[in-house]
Amino acid sequence: MWEQPPPAVRAGEARRPPCRHYNIPVPEASTREAAAPPASGLRTFTLSQRIALSTITALGYGFIRLIGPTLRVSVSFEDGAQHALENRPYIASFWHSCIIPSAYIFRNWGIRVITSASYDGEYIARIINKLGFIAVRGSSSRNAVAALLGLRRALEEGWTVAYTLDGPRGPRRKVKPGPVALGRSSGIALTTFHAAVDRGIVLNSWDKMIIPLPFARVLVRVGKLIHVPADATDENLERYTAELQATLDRVCEFSEVNVGRVGTGEFPIYPRGA
Repeated sequence: MWEQPPPAVRAGEARRPPCRHYNIPVPEASTREAAAPPASGLRTFTLSQRIALSTITALGYGFIRLIGPTLRVSVSFEDGAQHALENRPYIASFWHSCIIPSAYIFRNWGIRVITSASYDGEYIARIINKLGFIAVRGSSSRNAVAALLGLRRALEEGWTVAYTLDGPRGPRRKVKPGPVALGRSSGIALTTFHAAVDRGIVLNSWDKMIIPLPFARVLVRVGKLIHVPADATDENLERYTAELQATLDRVCEFSEVNVGRVGTGEFPIYPRGA
């Protein structure tokens, strides 16, 4: 984990939710003691699917662990953002396209990530579990109630939860209302980020996922916190959803415009350890 907060960390307090873990940097040991992920439903897969899952998991995890240490990462915070990446709990949102660099940067902090209950979601869940995340299985179309209960429980225990907001099938870079509704019911602030890469391979997929090349620069831009009051009406939720969309669009544009300046005095390298 990062041993020291980055130079961009600023003073100021976010709203305190009713949780004793709030805004405490996560010791690496605590993430390794996190509860085991729920059963994956492996028995529903054929033998060939099981072999494919094992192969994809090993290759995906190995690639991230191999390429990750070469990345030159900087972190930048908007005014009103959280103090440091490792603070918790928050409800985090980001785009599916930057999931590979994000998986390495945010590893081993016990972040709960909602992943699809589909076959594709299975290998994603296996890879991120090996990187120190906890997969919460479900989507808007499958196991939605179970996933919501899992996320609420994680927040109550003081863990950050994360959404890839345009996953699992798109539309690309379009916000879904799940985080806003969860913020209203839990009292936990919403945070956003985007990880831009200056050199990588962009896949011809619905999300235009980027695979970083060795020694690529990565700029993580973190958006200001969004607080959704418990008494917000459904009409209010639409406004907060629009604010979430605007914030993600803003941090995405900022990071993609400035990623080439990573390593300069304005965007120093972020000292993330193991």
